[in-house]
Amino acid sequence: MLDYELLIQAGGVIRGYKKGETILEEGGHARFYYQVVGGEVKMVNTGENGQEFIQGIFKEGNSFAEPPLFLDVAYPASAIALTDCDVIVLEKTKLLDLLSQHFTLQLQLVKSLSERIYFKSMIAKEISLYDASHRIITLIDFLKERDGYSGKLYPVNLTRQQIADLTGLRVETVIRAIKYLTEKELVQKGRKIYR
Repeated sequence: MLDYELLIQAGGVIRGYKKGETILEEGGHARFYYQVVGGEVKMVNTGENGQEFIQGIFKEGNSFAEPPLFLDVAYPASAIALTDCDVIVLEKTKLLDLLSQHFTLQLQLVKSLSERIYFKSMIAKEISLYDASHRIITLIDFLKERDGYSGKLYPVNLTRQQIADLTGLRVETVIRAIKYLTEKELVQKGRKIYR
């Protein structure tokens, strides 16, 4: 996303987080820009029953939690390290100074935010209108397009639980739907799912 060197020069600091560690909490006030240097982070809401809904999974080069930062509101979800990870953290005022000096950075940020808005609107439609199999295929096709994958079979690097959390399904439903999709030869299954 944004150039690491520019972020560091602007005052960004690289912080390490262990798998499962909370980076920011839902309800906390947004004060920092976050960008993944290595590893993976998930933005997640947790219901009273402990069920998670994953808002997004972010990997190297992805930023997260910017909308609340620009709107000056509380975080609507928590960010948790999905793996051990390193994240650049930059204070809001320093980010705004950096963006005011670099128009191309503004455009990169707008593009990233637009992609996430598109993904959320697509998933909202899927959750409200379609069955489990359709939701899963749409998610995989979106990830394949997002990652610019042009090979024959795209390896889905998500667990069944993560697919469930991203599509609003139960993991048991995802397992049944993947079995159905495999039988219909719409996906291939091994240790990973391929489409």
